[in-house]
Amino acid sequence: MRTPEDFLEGQILLIDKPLHWTSFQAVNKIKWLLKSQLGLKKIKIGHAGTLDPLATGLLIMCTGKFTKRIPELQGQVKEYTGTFHFGATTPSYDLETEIDATFPTEHISEELLLKTVSEQFLGEIDQKPPIFSAIKKDGKRLYEHARAGEEIEIASRKTTIHEFELTRIALPEVDFRIVCSKGTYIRSIAFDLGKAINSGAHLTALRRTKIGEYAVTLAETPEDFQHAFTQD
Repeated sequence: MRTPEDFLEGQILLIDKPLHWTSFQAVNKIKWLLKSQLGLKKIKIGHAGTLDPLATGLLIMCTGKFTKRIPELQGQVKEYTGTFHFGATTPSYDLETEIDATFPTEHISEELLLKTVSEQFLGEIDQKPPIFSAIKKDGKRLYEHARAGEEIEIASRKTTIHEFELTRIALPEVDFRIVCSKGTYIRSIAFDLGKAINSGAHLTALRRTKIGEYAVTLAETPEDFQHAFTQD
């Protein structure tokens, strides 16, 4: 069992974020457990890369003196798995918002998908973040502009897709595994891929499975983390 001093000196915690939790809620839960179960009055804790509420998977948290390592961990390559749904788009590019348009899918074949991915979605690409994201523009988060119904121009940014594998094709659903650089929006890949094959697509499931060498298979849920205290 780790001691209060261990957490103050610095620990890297691998947490499997549950569905519908914000990354902020997950950090607060772990912080509350450390304070209530170990009697710590003050403890620094932060995470190394946000996950959307509709995503699950690996959230790296750093405590105490290890919070200085957060920028280094944030820059690591990420791996995600999930599901795209073809034939419809949403304003948020995922299930946060309702479908706003539908598209034909009859022309979509496995060959077309694989060809488009290999020719247009590998290596360095230009990507526009979703309007429903936390990036700031003109002093406000993009999602605040979106919810206010404001039309704004979003600049594209460079990102790198190291690996992009389609692991199951059962249209209108396609499962994937993507290894990408920091700052990549998988929701935007869904939208852009749908557009590239003359259809539409949105993200219906997302799980972060790796950050650098850290894997979600070694992570524990907040419930597991709490159970470790109550067991002892």
